[in-house]
Amino acid sequence: MITIQELLYNRGLEKTAKVKLVRHKDSRLDIYNIYKTDKLAFLKYQNIQPKDVFKDVDYIVSFIGEEGTLARFIAVYRIINKTIKGNEFEYEMEEMEVFYDLKERVIINWGKSAISWHQWINNEKEVVQIHPGLHYKQFSDYSDFILTFTELKEIITNHSESDWKRMLSIVKGVYLISDTKTGKQYVGSAYGEEGIWGRWTKYVQTNGHGDNKTLIELITEDSKYALNFQFSILMILPRTITPDEAIKKERLFKNKLGTNSFGLNNN
Repeated sequence: MITIQELLYNRGLEKTAKVKLVRHKDSRLDIYNIYKTDKLAFLKYQNIQPKDVFKDVDYIVSFIGEEGTLARFIAVYRIINKTIKGNEFEYEMEEMEVFYDLKERVIINWGKSAISWHQWINNEKEVVQIHPGLHYKQFSDYSDFILTFTELKEIITNHSESDWKRMLSIVKGVYLISDTKTGKQYVGSAYGEEGIWGRWTKYVQTNGHGDNKTLIELITEDSKYALNFQFSILMILPRTITPDEAIKKERLFKNKLGTNSFGLNNN
């Protein structure tokens, strides 16, 4: 068994330092999405606590909780300073560059004590996966994920044998593309033989526009514009649905969200 402790100590984490393992998981918030899209908001969530949970701690090893008791490593932070503001403790931290090669790649089993979100490093945690490069959250359910275009491209280009392909290719559906730069949205539907996987593959193959007129204009002006896009599913449709029925559902969501008048849809 390989443990996270072995990986960290082999890369230079001080064995005499006081270190806590931290697993961020919150039923009220999508912590993974906050971490991927707004690092300052994530750091505020992590660094400001109602109790002095990092008292006398030198480093924290930060993870984001995934399905069950799994957790994804994101960074090691050195605690530089602590201030007390009202009823809150605010910790100043810096990320340790020496651990960048493990960032987002290592999945551990937090164990039966998953309810305890901060633990001393002497509680060994088994490494269950080490991915070869940039990765993404594991598929768990159709309704609880948001993928950036970078993540979608990684999944479709390099991980076509993953659960993502299996689960997205067996369903049709109505999906949403959100432009994080402007807040505008695009509603589309997938009703081909390869389901949502097939339709989203088209976006990757076309650098993000999927042959949509408005998205083509954005990407023609800026070839990297699709990096602003986030993909999610609004509704799963049965595999037996006809194209006309799927388009009818798509139109319903366009009307609900106003994406023809105020978004990125043009029909």
